[in-house]
Formats: sequence, C-alpha cells, structure tokens
Amino acid sequence: MNTIKNYRTAARLVLAAAMAGNLLALPLASQAATYSYTDLNPSGFKSSRANGNSGSQQVGYGYSSVSGYYEHALLWSGTASSAVDLNPSGFTSSQANGNSGTQQVGNGSGSATGNNNHAFLWSGTADSVVDLNPSGFTQSYGFGVAGGQQVGTGYLANENLPIALLWFGTAGSVVDLNPNDFTTSSAQRNSGSQQVGYGSGFATGNNYHALLWSGTADSVVDLNPSGFTQSYGFGISGSQQVGFGSGSASGNYKHALLWSGTASSVVDLGSLLSSDYSSSVALDIDANGNVVGYATYILTGQEHAILWTVAVVPRLTISLSNQKVVLSWPTNASGFTLQSTANLVSPAVWTTVFPGPVIVNGQNAVTNTISGTQKFYRLIQ
Repeated sequence: MNTIKNYRTAARLVLAAAMAGNLLALPLASQAATYSYTDLNPSGFKSSRANGNSGSQQVGYGYSSVSGYYEHALLWSGTASSAVDLNPSGFTSSQANGNSGTQQVGNGSGSATGNNNHAFLWSGTADSVVDLNPSGFTQSYGFGVAGGQQVGTGYLANENLPIALLWFGTAGSVVDLNPNDFTTSSAQRNSGSQQVGYGSGFATGNNYHALLWSGTADSVVDLNPSGFTQSYGFGISGSQQVGFGSGSASGNYKHALLWSGTASSVVDLGSLLSSDYSSSVALDIDANGNVVGYATYILTGQEHAILWTVAVVPRLTISLSNQKVVLSWPTNASGFTLQSTANLVSPAVWTTVFPGPVIVNGQNAVTNTISGTQKFYRLIQ
C-alpha cells in the first residue's frame, strides 16, 4: 500500500498583537510542520520495518516466503520497489538498523557466528559484510553509524543484560557507555559527538527511559517526557532525536516521539497518523527532519514501514504602517488563510481576515486596522 496523507501539527499558532496603536514586543512567527508518509513494504513481503534513514536511502528488514520467513536486511531508495536484500550468503537471518553515506550497520546470525548475533557493517551489498563483534562478547548488535563511529549493544560472556557500546571502526576499539546506577543500556544511533538510546536501573525506577550521551557514560541525559511511563531513543540527527514512548499521555499505546535534546521538547508523531494505524514507533531521522519507523496497520494487524516527511509552514511577519497592522507571508506558500482572534483563552474563536491578501514586493500582504486592546493572528491550511 503506497498511501500518502498530510496532517497539520496541533500547535500552529503564529502570534502577533497590537494595542492602542503601538505594537507590543512581538515574537517572530513560529514555524510548524506538516508530515506525509510512504508505505515501504516490498511486494511479496508479509511484514517489514524501516530502521534507518540517510540521504535518499532507508534500511530495515522484512520477511517473506522468498526468505523462508526469516528476517532479511533490506536497503531502500525511497520506494517499496527499490528494496535490496542485504542478507549475506551463509547467514540465516539479518537486520539492517542504520545507515550513513554508502555504509549500513546491523546484525546477523548463522553458522559462521555459531548462530549468535554479531554486529555487521555493509557497504551496499550482501557480500560486503564485516563482522564487528568485540572480543569477550558472545553477542553484539550494530544500530548506528556516522563519521567513522558505530554504536550498538553487546552481551559480555556469562552476562544476561546488554550494555551500550561505542566503536571507532574496529571491534577492538569498543567503549562502554553504560551509566552509573543503570543495570542495562543500549546505544542506538549517533550524530556528531552525541549518541541516543535507552536504559533502565535505579535511576529510572527500573523503567526504560530514552537517553542521550556525548561520548561518555557520565554525560547521559534522561529524555523521558512527562506523562510517559517509559520511552526509548532510536534515532538522532543534529539536535533532534526520535523514538517512542507509552503512558497516560498516549492512552498507553506506543507513540512515535521527536525530541530536541530535552524531555520537555517532545513532539508526538504518533498522533499525526490516521485512524488506520494504532501503535507507532519512530526509529531514525535525517538532516532534513524526515523520520522513518513503523506503525501497526489495523486492518491486517501487521506492521508497515512508515516514512514521515516534513514541510515548513510559511513564516508570518507583522509590522506597523500608518497606524495599521501589515501582515505578510511568502507567495510560494499556497492554500493558507489568515485568521484572527481577540482572545487565546480556550475555546478561542478564529475568524478569517477580510479583505484577502494582495501581492506586495513578492509577499502576500494584508493590511488591518487596529481595533480593541489586542489581536492575535495565525496562518492555517
């Protein structure tokens, strides 16, 4: 199914105010976003997940009768039909979890690994695979790759709980990221000097919390949002992180989440999906803010790979001219209507501003007479 839909974010207020002919200290118009999604499930595959996104390519895994119903690592280039099977010869199953440039990272198992999962590194083809499993570890998983660094998790011999790991291109360069007062942890993605993942222990009341590191165990930041019992961080790009959480704020369903470095910055991406989907998980984000993950398609009960893409809402600006308010926004932003209200107290009543805009210096412009003590404006599509 290749469905594309658009949804507005809930908060799309572009605020400005005028009082007694004088403009108050007005904030710059905020920028909000709309999202669309593409189903990447390949033809003939019963189920799939997209775990990573970089540039024009996505990685994940799926299974079908062709794979003997074992999971096979997959590489996409934006469409379901572009899927490439990365499962190496001689391996029973594999997953691709992250990608950067021409490289992909993940894990696989088969006779060559004693049927234990080992962290893998690919360069676009199945036969390019490199085993990253460190000495002393019975199992390992590669989840993220960027700038010559890889992150993941591993199990030491005779240990039952995984710990977060950071590599610098070789199995022998491994660094332990597990924080103090944490029993277990996992690093999922990295960008620049930061890594994102999750962990649990005494510090979190033994609930899993999304975590953000800056290269060392003691640099950890807890991203778990208010209203969520647990959360997991899976993707990072620049100053943004993605994952999922569940709790009272999401009706106890898994909801895809987006952060900007702090717990309070959270955006609920799961709430933007249509009613055709229930639980959702965000697994990676690219430099343009595009997010990949998966959601449960209610009709079949199967998980479908999901791509959220972001489009910026036009900036609304305000100025004072001859004791009148002039509002403007770019002409290349079509389909937007200017509305106003005198009060933001819920439920605010928004009305369309008349007359409509005229083009002035390449901008849509509306001139409004100042009346009353205050007025707020927004663009809505």
